Amino acid sequence: MQTVFWPLGLATMLALPAAAQGANAPTPTSPPTLLSAPPNTAPAAPPATAGSVLGLADALALALRASPELAAAAHELGAADGALRQAGAARNPELSLLVEDQQAATRSTTLQWSQPLELGGKRAARVAVAALGRDGADAALAARRANVAGAVMADFAQVQLAQERSRLALATLELARQASAAAAKRVAAGKISPVEESKARVAEAGVRLELSQAKAELLRARGKLAANWGATTAPFASVETAMAEPAPLPTLAQLTARLERAPQMARARSELARSQAELRLEKARRTPDVTLLLGAKRNAELGRNQAIFGLSVPLPLFDSNQGNVQAAASRSEQARSELDATAVRLHGQLQAAHGSWSGATEQAQLYRDEILPGASSAYAAAVKGFEFGKFSFLEVLDAQRTLFDAQSGYLRALTDIRLAYADLHGLLGGAPDTPTAEQP
Repeated sequence: MQTVFWPLGLATMLALPAAAQGANAPTPTSPPTLLSAPPNTAPAAPPATAGSVLGLADALALALRASPELAAAAHELGAADGALRQAGAARNPELSLLVEDQQAATRSTTLQWSQPLELGGKRAARVAVAALGRDGADAALAARRANVAGAVMADFAQVQLAQERSRLALATLELARQASAAAAKRVAAGKISPVEESKARVAEAGVRLELSQAKAELLRARGKLAANWGATTAPFASVETAMAEPAPLPTLAQLTARLERAPQMARARSELARSQAELRLEKARRTPDVTLLLGAKRNAELGRNQAIFGLSVPLPLFDSNQGNVQAAASRSEQARSELDATAVRLHGQLQAAHGSWSGATEQAQLYRDEILPGASSAYAAAVKGFEFGKFSFLEVLDAQRTLFDAQSGYLRALTDIRLAYADLHGLLGGAPDTPTAEQP
């Protein structure tokens, strides 16, 4: 889509001309920089020095490499690997030595080896549970990676917004200062009331307050972005703000078709499969294991050796593992309900993010095509009218405030598009504007 920029600073070039009072013409206010369209998020080499300009790909690479949340999930995956390895291990044999009588002539010595034998498919069921647990840990890691990526993109957009608001407030402050100076000269010349100079000073103070707030918000947003990779201070001076239109909004049907492949859905399905495997394991444990006994006995009094063979079988008279089977069955149904709840929750979040994107897109277009041009024209007309005595200075200040609010609203709408994009990216585990067939 071709980018269309309205010169939001058009009016500022006309504001308070030098011809009126011999003052220098104010510096034009440039239009708000459009936040970039959803970019290629492939990890890039992150900047290593403070004072650099941080790109979104750099921020994603830093977070995916150094996020404490991802480090915890990776350790959980390592634990699942260990559990899978342990689940496949066979039970250890037992060696026992029994000596009867202290007298060597009548002593009886027994050496016995016993090996527990698992029956009912317990070992295979245990391995299946551990394997599905490992799959669940992998799915949890993927879900956390998607969440971290979405959080980085959202925080990056907030830093972009704070930067642009600071720049806009600084430019507006310069205009307000020049307006105050011009008003003072007109008061000195007896052309306007001192009350209007006071109003100009108040307007200038208000803009200074907004600049201070914008700087504080920028500092907070920078720290929040850096926290995604565990940094306590922001190791960058600014972030990139590319000038491009947001990507076209995918349809709700296109996004819904990808919801089944979302990382959180995969995690919930993996948990359901693991709980079902645990139920099968508990049912298998109702089959008693047997213990094979082999050994030899030396009878010193008789002077001969005797072979020992035996088989030990527990009798499930009081404990047939029925309680654990019941608990596993309930957990399986719980996992099924949680899968259904996850699907409903994600669908609601998807609809909300899609609605936010759609609404913000309409607002941005309205600001760009109607509100900003109208505010710029009104400001230019107010300045010209003030020069010729048609409008009061208060009306010029009001037009300037309207233009500033329009510029701020446009930036907010563009940021809302980026925030909705980030929400969908974290929800779907990938760029929402990528066709389903191209998803890995």
